[in-house]
Amino acid sequence: MIKAAKLRKLQRDARGVAAIEFAIIAPILLLMLCGIFVYGLYFATLHGLQQIVAEASRASIAGLTDVEREQLAKAQINGTISNYGLLDRQYLQVRAATDPTASDRYIITVTYDATHLGLDAFGAILPQPPNHITRSSVIRKGGA
Repeated sequence: MIKAAKLRKLQRDARGVAAIEFAIIAPILLLMLCGIFVYGLYFATLHGLQQIVAEASRASIAGLTDVEREQLAKAQINGTISNYGLLDRQYLQVRAATDPTASDRYIITVTYDATHLGLDAFGAILPQPPNHITRSSVIRKGGA
């Protein structure tokens, strides 16, 4: 009889339930927070690169030759990259050339090595975004 009374008392005791529920939910919550952080950083970097390549394309329109267009694009990038906190010039490569499929178009391509951002720190638990990000912009050459 004493055993049955203790068992009924234990069944009604709700102490510790919150701790058990938290132990079940916490890993899922932490995984979601890590995913938000990693992909938020990645998407912010993507957005910054897209903005930089668009600005470089607009600046290169003023060039009369391919060499001058490339110089203008690189000068624009060098002048504005400090406005983007997640981007570092040393990890950025710029290519500017005439489109091989259409001679009246000019392509600015920016490739960024994102390995220094540390996105792979959560590689064991999250699918990883690519370490190298490439964004391009095409402009039509002016003139005749």
